[in-house]
Amino acid sequence: MCFPRRAARGPRPPRRGFQRAAAPGFGPRDLGRRASGPRPRVISDSAHTALRHPPRGTSLPHLAPRRTGDGAATRRRAIPLDPAQLKTRLAEAARAEGFAAMGVCRPDAIPEAAPRLARFLEAGRHGDMGWMEARSHWRGDPTTLWPEARSVIMLAEAYTPAEDPLALLEMPDRASVSVYARGPDYHDRVKKRLKRLAGAFLAEAGPETGVKVFVDTAPVMEKPLAQAAGLGWQGKHTNLLGREIGNWVFLGAIFTTAELPADAPEVSHCGTCRKCLDICPTQAFPAPYQLDATRCISYLTIELKGPIPREFRPLIGNRIYGCDDCLAVCPWNKFAAEASGALYQSRVELNRPRLTDFAALDEAGFREVFAGSPIKRIGHARFLRNVLIAMGNSGVSELIPWVEARIDDPAPLVRGTAVWALSRLAPGRLAARAPARPDPDPQVAEEWRLALAETGGAARRA
Repeated sequence: MCFPRRAARGPRPPRRGFQRAAAPGFGPRDLGRRASGPRPRVISDSAHTALRHPPRGTSLPHLAPRRTGDGAATRRRAIPLDPAQLKTRLAEAARAEGFAAMGVCRPDAIPEAAPRLARFLEAGRHGDMGWMEARSHWRGDPTTLWPEARSVIMLAEAYTPAEDPLALLEMPDRASVSVYARGPDYHDRVKKRLKRLAGAFLAEAGPETGVKVFVDTAPVMEKPLAQAAGLGWQGKHTNLLGREIGNWVFLGAIFTTAELPADAPEVSHCGTCRKCLDICPTQAFPAPYQLDATRCISYLTIELKGPIPREFRPLIGNRIYGCDDCLAVCPWNKFAAEASGALYQSRVELNRPRLTDFAALDEAGFREVFAGSPIKRIGHARFLRNVLIAMGNSGVSELIPWVEARIDDPAPLVRGTAVWALSRLAPGRLAARAPARPDPDPQVAEEWRLALAETGGAARRA
């Protein structure tokens, strides 16, 4: 299969607010994966348009000109491939692009997804992520997203880390960042491969075939579809895992009007294991195969815009962006190969970073350090909120000056969290730093009231 060198240029579709999958196709790995950066301009992930022609640069065997004996150019016709051959060629091309697994299912292969999603939303387990509910009718039924689609091609790309990410949790003066966010934004990397793959597929399938490419940028429930396509199954931690790929995977989807042979769906092989459930610091799994996102550290440190509830702060430890605990303990990972090459190599600044390095960043420094990273999208204030919670949990006295420096921060979210962190690190110094008048922000004022009450500072001030 011939691959295009680049995707075609075309009009830029508008950015859309819907991003990731929801329960049952929703879990800790989905949190924080909202696409950042421009929308694709070629192979559309819009809900209303589809690419009908391959990108420029794609070799089209059925249209490629050839020379005859008299020098005249004519069009060469390729022998049409049947659906099974198309799928075989596509699988070969997917492996060449670095995907760890590929499978095909029908758009209507997940009838149980809609009612399970409805129960998830009705229980309020999505928290403040209103975008999940906004287009739930599309999420639960892929046939409504693009009625013309006849096949869904699901692909998995592995990012299995070389080292145990849990080791960093034993270093209180360091910051723990979720493995998927330690390198450049995966949306761009995976989408480029999907677009090349889709372009090559179009070159084989013909110009009347339509495709759409999705990488966490549309109301597509990738995990149930991936299970229906035989890539793996949703584990008790609600993330996708496979016997050969483990659970450190990114998922992408290609919807197409071509009807390809479907694969047999995978079934669960979790057995009686419950390691992922037992290790969760905040007990975010009410039951196996269920997630309460409002208790998940990934939700709390990435999706939640306001103050993190006090009950969860001590449990977060030094995790400043996401959490990998449930993924790291899955026994199936021992069969998965590490991510190849330097594609998912951690950025230097995220290789066991010091909390002080992050606490020192101003707004401009934050944007510079995390340019091209998914971390950038939470913004400077939320980032500092997370860093301050990690400092408050550290028990490291050398971090006290860094916390005190943020007590008067202009952002209420930051200074309120600094109050809590100082009450943990140096309760005796809290009363001396208390403002003479209540903070104008009600939430910050409440942080002061609670912190002083817990440390006895209010009595000492009196």
